[in-house]
Amino acid sequence: MKYSVPRGTKDILPQETPIWQHLEAVFRRVFSLFGYQEVRTPIFESTELFARSIGTTTDIVAKEMYEFKDRKGRSLTLRPEETAPVVRAALENNLISPDNVTKLYYIGPMFRYERPQAGRQRQFHQAGVEVFGSNSPSLDAEVILLNLELFKGLGIRDLGLNLNSVGCSKCRPNYTKNLQEHFKENIKNMCEDCRTRFEHNPLRILDCKNANCQQTIEAAPASINTLCDECRDHLNELMKFLKIAGVEYVINNRLVRGLDYYTKTTFEITSNALGAQNAVSGGGRYDNLVEQLGGKAIPAVGFAVGMERIVEILKKSEIRNQKSEQGIILFLATMGEEGQVKGFELLKEIRSLGIAAEMDYLGKSLKAQLKVADRLGAKYVYIIGDDEIAKESGILKTMATSEQQEVKFELLKEALK
Repeated sequence: MKYSVPRGTKDILPQETPIWQHLEAVFRRVFSLFGYQEVRTPIFESTELFARSIGTTTDIVAKEMYEFKDRKGRSLTLRPEETAPVVRAALENNLISPDNVTKLYYIGPMFRYERPQAGRQRQFHQAGVEVFGSNSPSLDAEVILLNLELFKGLGIRDLGLNLNSVGCSKCRPNYTKNLQEHFKENIKNMCEDCRTRFEHNPLRILDCKNANCQQTIEAAPASINTLCDECRDHLNELMKFLKIAGVEYVINNRLVRGLDYYTKTTFEITSNALGAQNAVSGGGRYDNLVEQLGGKAIPAVGFAVGMERIVEILKKSEIRNQKSEQGIILFLATMGEEGQVKGFELLKEIRSLGIAAEMDYLGKSLKAQLKVADRLGAKYVYIIGDDEIAKESGILKTMATSEQQEVKFELLKEALK
């Protein structure tokens, strides 16, 4: 029987992994530049953690989570996003407090049962940050700048920034009431999901992608028109800091994000290099989530980047992706049993210097081994046969120029250095 990769997942093969390694290396460098430290949480968590944080009426919780029971009947879920697990880890390990700013980042796989499409899989990868301890709009601005700096570090330029505020517990009820008034006349003509959202959380209707619902959604009232003074001041201050940083943005009244925990700032970064699904990252402020999950009232802000979509952009663009791996420097072409033994001995010595090296294990002819070395991109080939064993020296060949020179076995390491 021949097995296939599960629908909605994919193998990341050797020809593509250098792009991923480069992407991760750039992200880690930029995160460190901004003072962030890495946190790694388990792949699965208690189902209740996500239901409580993301919201039971969201598509993620209602339709997309991979939930299962363990042997003791406890409900566990493969993480569909990473903010709630990071908050859980930060609380459990006393990483955050009201009088400190704590900056954390993560890189890893997430899981959602979605319809697979370009740049969107059921197992997908996200990189993101979570910052705890400050409600300053300047921190929102820094998080957005960090997000943009990730793309700048990769050479990606053609981006757009969408910005909005969804208000807080004081002003959002007024906005919810306005949405209910707007949608009640047309809700019977909208999709089943929208009708359910109308009953439980009208704000979620703005997330609907159904074409038949878009005209009614486009005419919906804007959240920024019902903001309280505190939320309005926060948004104005954020826009001021973005202006100081020279960052252009567009106010998007429909941007509420697909998670219930957001308060005040929401933002999304889009790329013109993708199609209709053009969002490459998004985030916002979630000042109530830490308290909601059992901690003190500590404000927070963060974002997540969809890494598959970034890989798609890098593949399509003219950007030359740097390889994180060094590549093969030396290929040892050996002939005969004694040549192979000596080659194996030298291979260990060369690698101990931090020089990437390889040799033949199939007993191929010299001509075939040279072809292998060329395919691997080796800079040099060191040839060892019976004659070389007798002279205790091999032939070092520079592949780019075909220049050859005789080098004693004991001097090979020095020659390479």
